Amino acid sequence: MSIELNSVSKEFTVGEPILNQVTATIQTGEFFVIVGPSGCGKSTLLRMIAGLSDITDGQIQISGQVVNELPPKERQLSMVFQNYALYPFLSVWDNVAFGLKARKLEANEIKQRVTDALKMVNLTDFSKRKPRELSGGQQQRVALARAVASDTKICLMDEPLSNLDAQLRVKMRQEISNLQRKLGLTLIYVTHDQVEAMTMADHIMVLNQHQVQQIGTPAEIYRKPANEFVASFFGTPQINILPLKDHFAGPLADNIPDENIVKVGVRPDETILVHADSTHADAFVKSCEFLGNETIVYALMNDGTRIQVVLKGEQIFQANEPVMVKYNGDKLFFDKKGKRIELPKGAVANA
Repeated sequence: MSIELNSVSKEFTVGEPILNQVTATIQTGEFFVIVGPSGCGKSTLLRMIAGLSDITDGQIQISGQVVNELPPKERQLSMVFQNYALYPFLSVWDNVAFGLKARKLEANEIKQRVTDALKMVNLTDFSKRKPRELSGGQQQRVALARAVASDTKICLMDEPLSNLDAQLRVKMRQEISNLQRKLGLTLIYVTHDQVEAMTMADHIMVLNQHQVQQIGTPAEIYRKPANEFVASFFGTPQINILPLKDHFAGPLADNIPDENIVKVGVRPDETILVHADSTHADAFVKSCEFLGNETIVYALMNDGTRIQVVLKGEQIFQANEPVMVKYNGDKLFFDKKGKRIELPKGAVANA
């Protein structure tokens, strides 16, 4: 089941948009991730799709049907929340079966659906336990089983892994991705975590300041960000954004005036540090972090710009050591408003 968002807007107070003119197409069977910082409207948009929050303006279609006025129960979708929303006094089995009983399905059908759902999320042996007897990951799987048992073709997930520890989040990301593919679900997933977005999504919608900044595949978002915000949001450590006039020389392209391009972005893993004496240095080291397979060096350029550099393996740099900074790989160029400028093929910026 596909979903169309056409110029969808939301205001709680007149003149103060929470979401402004959001337009997107979510294809049948797609894993679609909505990502952005806190307060950008991610969860509000998900609630509008679910029918839990009214639309101020615009239109939402599910499989070609306008659903603006449809109540949640008629939209044929399920939702998994951040807090799992499990009934503490019910067993795992009864939590999964609760919605099916409310829909007055036949007992045999309920039994089959719950059995299949628990088996799919590896919780068959935990069916008689109460939520308090489960780990955070197991509770999350109960919430997933409930969504699976509902047999809807659209599933909405609102920050479902934010309460889990780092290792369990990685495991649950894989389980959710596998489940989505196995069931052919159209899954809309809200997160503030750019790693979750990059590793799980077919397409990503980036929200900031109540507007869509970009929609694209993870590779498009990372390699061709629409603007400086998107470039900075994706990637750990963050991309280095440098004043063009201080760090690069020479014309970029005949048909792009130099004054239109004011900043250049270089990823930390495409930045190189070279030991240097103070006479030739253009930066000095602030600190280092050794992570086993790589070393992250934090440095301060002579003009005061802070940069991060990711180097392979163990690299030895001392605090306050003078260094030269070089750049290897693709560079991103931004205008005064932060919009990325696509240089003509063959145009080169000299480091």
